[in-house]
Amino acid sequence: MTTPKDQHIPPGWDYNPASWSQRIPIVILAVVGFFIATYLALYQLDVFPTVWEPFFGEGSKTILNSKVSKVLPIPDAALGALGYLVDAVTGIVGGKKRWKTMPWIVVIFGLAVGPLGFVSVMLVVFQPVLYSAWCTLCLCSAAISIAMIGPAMDEMLASLQYLQRVRRTNVSTWKVFWGVKSETAKVN
Repeated sequence: MTTPKDQHIPPGWDYNPASWSQRIPIVILAVVGFFIATYLALYQLDVFPTVWEPFFGEGSKTILNSKVSKVLPIPDAALGALGYLVDAVTGIVGGKKRWKTMPWIVVIFGLAVGPLGFVSVMLVVFQPVLYSAWCTLCLCSAAISIAMIGPAMDEMLASLQYLQRVRRTNVSTWKVFWGVKSETAKVN
C-alpha cells in the first residue's frame, strides 16, 4: 500500500529530490551567493572603493579588475548575482511534487544552477593561470555554486525521468512539462 508520503517520491528513488529538506539548503546557498556576488559587483561598479581580501593581498583587486571580468558590458559579478537570484527564486517556487507538477520550473532551476557552477569553476581556474592571483570571495562564490549542483541536478533528473515516462504514453509531454494538472494525473 502506498502512503501519501510515498507519492511524493519519484519511482525508483529512495527520497524526494524536490522536498524542502533538499531545496532549502540550495536556496540558502543561493542567497549567500547572491550577497557575495552583489558585494563584488558593487566594487566592480566603483560603489565601494576597496574590496575585502583577508588572504591574498591585492589578489581580489587583480581578479575583479581583470580583462576577463570586463568581457561583457556588465561586471561578471553582477551576472553571478543575477544567476544566484534566479537560483533562489526557482528553488522556492512549487511544492514537494514539483518534479512532477512543475517540470518547467525544475528544468529552469537546473539550467540556472548547472551553468553557474561550470562558469565558477572556469573563473577559479583563470585566477592563478591568467593572473597569478586569488580572490577569497570569488573562491567562496565558486564553492557555493559547486555545492548547489548535485542536489539541483537530482531534482532535474527526476523531472526528466518523469517526462520520459509521460512520453511513452498518449499524454501530451508538452502539457505535462507546463504542469497542466489534468494531464499529470494520468502518469505516475
